[in-house]
Formats: sequence, C-alpha cells, structure tokens
Amino acid sequence: MPEIMLGIVIIAVILLFVIFFRYVPIGLWIRARASGVPLTIITLIGMRLRRISPHRLVDAMITATKAGLNLTINQLEKHYLAGGNIERVVKALISAQQAGIKLTFEQACAIDLAGRDVLQAVQMSVIPKVIESPPVAAIAKDGIEMRAKARVTVRTSIQQLVGGAGEETVMARVGEGIVTTIGSAESHKEVLENPDKISHTVLNKGLDAGTAFEILSIDIADVDVGRNIGAQLQMDQAEADRRIAQARAEERRAMAVAREQEMKAEVQEMRAKVVAAEAEVPLAMAEALRAGKLGVMDYYQMQNVLADTQMRDGIAKAADPNAGQDQNPDVPGK
Repeated sequence: MPEIMLGIVIIAVILLFVIFFRYVPIGLWIRARASGVPLTIITLIGMRLRRISPHRLVDAMITATKAGLNLTINQLEKHYLAGGNIERVVKALISAQQAGIKLTFEQACAIDLAGRDVLQAVQMSVIPKVIESPPVAAIAKDGIEMRAKARVTVRTSIQQLVGGAGEETVMARVGEGIVTTIGSAESHKEVLENPDKISHTVLNKGLDAGTAFEILSIDIADVDVGRNIGAQLQMDQAEADRRIAQARAEERRAMAVAREQEMKAEVQEMRAKVVAAEAEVPLAMAEALRAGKLGVMDYYQMQNVLADTQMRDGIAKAADPNAGQDQNPDVPGK
C-alpha cells in the first residue's frame, strides 16, 4: 500500500513538472534575458494562454534587439495576432536600416498585412529589378508594322507600396508608350535609326505615377520589322471594291433578265389578243351575212383580193428568198 501511494505521488510530481514547463518556458526566458530582451515569466505564460508561439516572438525580439531596433513585445504580439509574419517584418526593418531606407514598423506591418512581401520590396529598393516586356506590335505612319521589346529597370517605392499598382500596370503603360511612339513616327526607318527615341518618349511620360515602383530606365532590347499592314489594307480594300462592283453588275444583269421576261410576257399576251381577235372575224362575217350587211358578192370579192395578195406574196418570196423575213427576231408572229 505505501508503494502504491509513493508511485501516485511520483506520477503527480512528474505531471506537475510537465505542466509547469509546458506553460512556463524557463529556458526561453533565460535565453531572452541573456540576449538583453527584458521579458518576464508572466509575459511568457500570457503568450501561452493567448495561443501565441513564444519561441517565434522571442526569436524575433532577440533579432530586433541585436540589430538595434526599438521594438516592444506588444508590437510583435499585435502583428502576430493580426495574421502577419513577424520574422519577415523584422528582417525587412533590419535590411532597410542597413540600406538607409526610411521604413517604420507600422509601414512594414501594413505592407505585410496587405499581402505583399515586405522583405522582397526592401531588397528591390536596394537592388533594382529588370522586367522584360513581351513583344509589342505597333504600326508606323507608312504602314509598316514594328515589334519592339523593352527592358524596364524598376525599384520599389516604399511610400507607395500600399495601394500602388503592380508590375502588370507598369508593363501595360510601357506597351502603350511604345505603341504611341511608333505610331507617331513618319516612317519605320526612323524607329530603326533611333530606337532610343522610344525610351526617351516613354520615360518622359511619367509611367510610374500611382504605382508601387519607380522606373529608373527603359531600354529597347530588340526592334523587328513586321508586315506591310498598309499594303495589306489597300489590297483588302481593293478586293472589297471588286466584290461590290461584281454584286452591282449581277444586280443589273438580274434586272435586265427580269425586264426581258416581262417583255416576253407582254408579247405573249398580245399574241393571245390577236388570235382571239382573228377568231372573232369569221363570226362577225357570218353575223354580217345573216343581217344582210354583207353581200355574197362582196364576200367573194374580198376572198379574191386575199387570194391575189397571197399569190403576189408567193411570187415575191420565190424571186427573193430573204424577202418577207423578219429583220427583228425578237418581235413575235413575223
């Protein structure tokens, strides 16, 4: 029985030691005090209770203290609880201090919480970055297409990093400046002879306004001659004019065919009327005979005249085969 009680006491003591050293990081406190960081045991226990990693804060505080930064543990705790990266912020402050760049702790925290890499921003302020643009196509006034590639040297503007536009905006403005410069050239030869004209024109436009960068230089890396767009446009216009003229000619031809069909229909109608009129002649003569308006001798005399006329026509045709033929084949019934 005493042995069981002794074992329980030993286990309880071990658990107390584990809990004590779990919430009371004695070794971390000793390391902080040895590095000149004024921390108390209560402060470290409070970090545990607030679910803050004491090791990250103490290491960042030791780094800042050794670098001569005037930071407090409360500032680091506030940025840590806001979801920031305290190690990156401290390293950025140290780099800015060594490079003579004005950067406060509040600015670094704002840049970090905005989603930007504050350490990379400081490094780009010290070592400028070269951004190469994709080939930009533009057309000079003589219709020749030009393709230009530019290398833009930029460095971070710390004061405009929060709320400033990114690299995409800078490259879009550079492409716009290249298009404007080439488009205003009278000839593509001017661009080939003086490619630095593009650099000067683009650089003088103040393209870095409202961006997170400061443009140091714009260098034209390559200029190529593309297609003759002016000639191609003229060819396309000529082809379009040809198609329009062809369509109009086809329209006139269709109208002529329609008119011809109408004239044929009119001729057919006239023929029908003549046939109908000729069919009424015998009826009218018969009616005239019955009514006594036409005598039999008159009728025979008329028949003799018709026969004489037909005989004369037959003699004329025998003497001249072309006589009596219609000189206008379009007129029916001849």
